[in-house]
Amino acid sequence: MIIGIGIIYYQYTTLTSKELNNIKLSFLKADYFYIFLSLIISLVGYWSRAYRWKFALQHLGYQTKFHNDFMTVCVSYLVNLTFPRSGEISRAALLKKYEKVPFDKALGTVVSERLVDLLIFLLFVTIGMVSQFHTIYDFLLEKNLKFESLLWFSFAGLVLFVVFILVWMYAEWKIILKLKQKLSGLIEGMLSIVRMKNKWNYLFHSFLIWCSYLIMFYVTIFALPETAHISFDVVIMGFIFGTLAVGFTNGGLGAYPLAIAMIFSLYGISNDIGVAFGWLIWTSQTLLTILLGLLSYLLLPVLNKK
Repeated sequence: MIIGIGIIYYQYTTLTSKELNNIKLSFLKADYFYIFLSLIISLVGYWSRAYRWKFALQHLGYQTKFHNDFMTVCVSYLVNLTFPRSGEISRAALLKKYEKVPFDKALGTVVSERLVDLLIFLLFVTIGMVSQFHTIYDFLLEKNLKFESLLWFSFAGLVLFVVFILVWMYAEWKIILKLKQKLSGLIEGMLSIVRMKNKWNYLFHSFLIWCSYLIMFYVTIFALPETAHISFDVVIMGFIFGTLAVGFTNGGLGAYPLAIAMIFSLYGISNDIGVAFGWLIWTSQTLLTILLGLLSYLLLPVLNKK
């Protein structure tokens, strides 16, 4: 939260009065039909995430009520606004409370989801980087960053990850065996995807979730005349960096508009329009998250009185 407020303060102090006025005008002239359409598409993502979760839970032998799955997902999105990735813990805790699913197993299924989500996101990153390689390369050179250095860091991280997996799978050290015993429920939940019968349905909903995110972002560009002409490959780049901003902060507070403005500036869109677009999409989606999260938190005990 402090980081987000700091970024907002930075934006406010670095933007000129003219840029701030242009942002205000952008909010006033925006076509909110596309904003509401993006919110409807976002609801598809919420629904699909909750529905996908049922496949992993059913594999573990738990027949949960869909409304509980959906509302715990909504609450987790709300909790993520306070501290990054804290929503996953609240999601598993709420499911334990209302559906009696062991916390470690529920958390394991959520961790598995995040791994699948990461792989799909990396697919988007690959598509974006390949299609916009020259633009990104020129930007890195302008900022005195070497693309080769980033590749080496990525390769080193991949090697460390592979070494960790091999040690975890084959090492017979006492500390590893003890950890495996302690985390057996978590591991069972994580492996549920590989072993489940409905893995293809699970993967379908995984792609549907991310497609809904991307389409939601794409639809919103038509809300402003200055962004309506943006090509789809540029949309993918904005979507990638916006997602990174959300992932590394508490819901993208402050960082989301800054990331969008930075990427859009590479394609000739002014900083104030980029920031305005970022705030438009972030504000609308955050209001939806707060509304659904609070309603779900209030309805969960009411619908589970028995």
